[in-house]
Amino acid sequence: MASTAWVSTIMRVVLGILFLAHGISKFQMGLGNVAGWFDSIGIPGSLAYIVGPLELVGGILLIVGLFTRYVSALFVLMLLGAIVTAKLSAGLLGNGEMAGYELDLAFMLVALYLSVAKPAPLSVDRMFAKPAN
Repeated sequence: MASTAWVSTIMRVVLGILFLAHGISKFQMGLGNVAGWFDSIGIPGSLAYIVGPLELVGGILLIVGLFTRYVSALFVLMLLGAIVTAKLSAGLLGNGEMAGYELDLAFMLVALYLSVAKPAPLSVDRMFAKPAN
């Protein structure tokens, strides 16, 4: 396996684990509590019922490498939304009260790469990929 395939696989699995952890955290807090927090910072609380499952299920899908491009594209949109709606005002590195958006940018760049990269050999997506001519 080429080194870029290894790197793509590692990026996909690590990003999946990180989003899975964030999703589990939201479910442990209770999506109702997450919705209340979203409301308190000016984000529609109903989005918690989309973001939580997306992070949880999307993280699992990335780990196994299934629907990687679609999940990654959704993560790019979600992260862009988080930056614009919640974190931009705190600045790149945060303001002491809230984290900045530097980590969101890094996650977004990895997700953007995964949304356009070819399926890595160690993924379920690869089993469904058309053979190259």
